Amino acid sequence: PEAHRVKVRATLRSVLRVVEHHAFVYRRTWRGTVFSTFLNPILFLAAIGVGLGSFVDGANPAGVEGVSYVMFLAPGILVATAMNTATFESTYPVMAGIRWLKTYVAMILSPLDARHVATGQLAWVAVRLTLGAIVFLAVMVAFGATDVPHAILMLPVAILTGLAFAAPIQAFPAAQKKDAPIAALFRFVIMPMYIFSGTFFPISQLPDLLQIVAMLTPLWHAVALARGIALDMLDPALAVVNAAYLTAFAVVGLLVSYRTFQRKLAE
Repeated sequence: PEAHRVKVRATLRSVLRVVEHHAFVYRRTWRGTVFSTFLNPILFLAAIGVGLGSFVDGANPAGVEGVSYVMFLAPGILVATAMNTATFESTYPVMAGIRWLKTYVAMILSPLDARHVATGQLAWVAVRLTLGAIVFLAVMVAFGATDVPHAILMLPVAILTGLAFAAPIQAFPAAQKKDAPIAALFRFVIMPMYIFSGTFFPISQLPDLLQIVAMLTPLWHAVALARGIALDMLDPALAVVNAAYLTAFAVVGLLVSYRTFQRKLAE
């Protein structure tokens, strides 16, 4: 048992070293992420949720699923933003670390190994997700889209959503030699999911086949879970399924990324 504890502590220290590296880099680059991470979703919520939402509410006094459009939209934008942040942080930076700058290659020449690098990368994404989600949730409260207790409950949902995307996606650029497939990932996977997974309108408005496809996406499960919390309409059984689905993506994705990082960093 003592040897196991020593090994666990050593692993945690190694992962924290990778997170520390990302934090030092972010100290120099954070200004370039202010708009995409913080201001863009806030302005989007103001323009679509409040601006366009006033027309939606005017045309439909009963609201969308019984609430104002901004209250319906905000939880979806929260988790969709987590998806976008996690996807970006798990694509080009990973490609740079392995192929362009070879930062990750240098890391494994130290006592760190590929698992430490992959886990540290994911842990850093969790930090970025937490910072962005806290700001966005504060704006949701200011807009009247939720209250503080429900905002606190939605924070782990946003983080879990990001991890469900970051873990499997970080294995993808690690296996690529060029960045063209990453652009295709954004264009043909992330963007359609963003639009058709219930973020902007109920998926009941989609054809039956597309509803089934939407329900298979992790973003739909994230939207359903966050919206259920925000609107105080959470179905406990469905919430367990949503959380388990997202957790499975995160765990399996991390295991896959371990193998991919080990193979590519050893080349």
